[in-house]
Amino acid sequence: MPIYAYKCESCGHAKDVLQKISDAPLTVCPACGAATFAKQLTAAGFQLKGSGWYATDFKGSGGGTAAAASGTAAAATESKPAETASAAPSTPCGGSCACH
Repeated sequence: MPIYAYKCESCGHAKDVLQKISDAPLTVCPACGAATFAKQLTAAGFQLKGSGWYATDFKGSGGGTAAAASGTAAAATESKPAETASAAPSTPCGGSCACH
């Protein structure tokens, strides 16, 4: 059963209601009793799962960007230990503790 968003135009009360598609829309506001309770237009929430066309046809199209980003992160990680090693002798513990 879908969840519909309702809002009262008089008092501004908003409520999400679980209803069947065949149920009549609500019109009376539960907060103020006015007949200005109306359905709101909301985006449908769904998730594509499985191995359909969306996964097979478009899965590789964004791969170049992700691979480049992970390659950049790997390069930054590789250069970081060299910077840490050069800064280690200036620390009181010599860089051998877990804090450096």
